Amino acid sequence: MPRPVIITCAPTGGIHTPTMSPHLPVTPDEIAAASIEAAEAGAAIIHLHARDPETGRPDPRPELFLDFMPKIKDACDAVLNVSTGGGLGMTREERLRAAVATSPEMASLNVGSLNFGIFPMLRKHSQWKHDWEPAFLEMTRDFVFKNTFADLEYVVKELGHGHGTRFEFECYDLGHLYNLAWLIDQGWIEPPFFVQMVFGVLGGVGADLDNLQHMHTVADRLFGDDYEWSVLAAGRHQMPFATQAAMLGGNLRVGMEDSLFIGPGELTTSNADQVRKIRGIVEALGHEVATPAQARERLGLKGADHVTF
Repeated sequence: MPRPVIITCAPTGGIHTPTMSPHLPVTPDEIAAASIEAAEAGAAIIHLHARDPETGRPDPRPELFLDFMPKIKDACDAVLNVSTGGGLGMTREERLRAAVATSPEMASLNVGSLNFGIFPMLRKHSQWKHDWEPAFLEMTRDFVFKNTFADLEYVVKELGHGHGTRFEFECYDLGHLYNLAWLIDQGWIEPPFFVQMVFGVLGGVGADLDNLQHMHTVADRLFGDDYEWSVLAAGRHQMPFATQAAMLGGNLRVGMEDSLFIGPGELTTSNADQVRKIRGIVEALGHEVATPAQARERLGLKGADHVTF
């Protein structure tokens, strides 16, 4: 029998802007509520970003994370995974601030630099709620999301060695799998590894199912039995790729960081709706959904009693 599927939910992210959906969680209370609802719907892991509560802009301030993380922890048993991707344009130190302050069980780690282009979303709106939104999108026309080997070493030593935090290794392209293999070869990280394969971001690997199959094959060759793998895909590709991951024995991620929609042309009104939808698909395929306790055991996490929030 296949192992239960670990569902991650990313409720807000740092990509979409408030104009794009009235349902995007922005304030700490909204992020907390969205996370708790997603956990109740079946998400074992909640991947967290923060936003300025007034403008909705991605915000690295630890005090914002500390406004919603304790509330989520008190209300559910989900694993809280703090982003170190932050918002596009943040420095490495800004991106790490929240994770260093909270010492979470998990943190994301983008394992390669890439052109990260979200400027095509400018075409979808002619009026904006906030002045920062179009400038933020346009900036990515001439932007490299920097994750050098020096950055990777710094993060795994600062968080991994310093806090016992394990990582969601976000791989946006084939070469990122080899970057992760290099980190392993240095002896800086130990199994089990949680590899999140990301599809459909302009600048990264395209959302073609052949690419998913190939990246899975390469990861199997590089990491053998030492890893768990998961899939996320941007926009309209979210549910098909999540479904394919479950069919292949992997795990998956949904949430409004990755897609604002629940179906063609239909905005999702909540993150929990996306979790419920994919959970229904997973269970209809004959799979079980993993509990937070099962996720902690399989990913070798330190436990919620060893965080600082």
